[in-house]
Amino acid sequence: MLKGDSMGILEGKKGLVLGLANNKSIAWGVAQACHREGAELGFNYLGEQLEKRVRPLAEQVNATLIESMDVGNDAEMDAFFAKVEEKWGKIDFLVHSIAFANKDALRNPFSQASRADFQLAMDISAYSFIACAQRAAKIMNDGGSMVTMTYLGAERAVPGYGMMGVAKAALEASTRYLAQDLGQRGIRVNAVSAGPIRTLAASAVGDFKALMAKSARGSMLGRNVTQDEVGNTTAYLASDLSSGVSGEVHYVDAGFHVGAGDPGE
Repeated sequence: MLKGDSMGILEGKKGLVLGLANNKSIAWGVAQACHREGAELGFNYLGEQLEKRVRPLAEQVNATLIESMDVGNDAEMDAFFAKVEEKWGKIDFLVHSIAFANKDALRNPFSQASRADFQLAMDISAYSFIACAQRAAKIMNDGGSMVTMTYLGAERAVPGYGMMGVAKAALEASTRYLAQDLGQRGIRVNAVSAGPIRTLAASAVGDFKALMAKSARGSMLGRNVTQDEVGNTTAYLASDLSSGVSGEVHYVDAGFHVGAGDPGE
């Protein structure tokens, strides 16, 4: 809750946080920051098992919309955004924190990638942002904001991240082209490139513990970042304080990306 009489930077705004899985998710850090700054939030979940995790968290931040949506299913996406429009009318921001690749596709050499694994990773990790943007733009107020989550593996070859790195590269390119298309309405589209954080999705990355240790050693701050730090940056990008920022990949990695080190060293 907001303290005292201060106004949060998202006061009076309504936004969707998509991809929350549990309290270790980057999306949870985002949700907490946006709630603290005064936003009214909505969430999706995928299936009954995830609903059991998502609903209690969503209720902690006073969510007024919690609905099922599989981003791999166009009919479910249409139904979800129809419910958002029915409930809220318009939205002000959307945060996309969704990615998936088969574990074997991450653990096997990238040169052995199958067509099916490639298509699945690209569909859920990259195209889903485009699909969400298409639907969200129809109900988004002019001057709104869309933010997605990426990682340095989109531009560097990070061991154990191969298939997802290629999908994230497509996601970052999609961010720029969406920013170009939607900019005429003042809608901003940006990506946050977070340093490694121990999430459910990260468990599929090979030798993630070693990756985190190397990233901490190679960062300018000598440490890794937290989900709260990523959440704070995302809240800024969702707010009017970032009204002149679009098409950007904003790094929240303790300065690792500008160092001489490489996560594969």
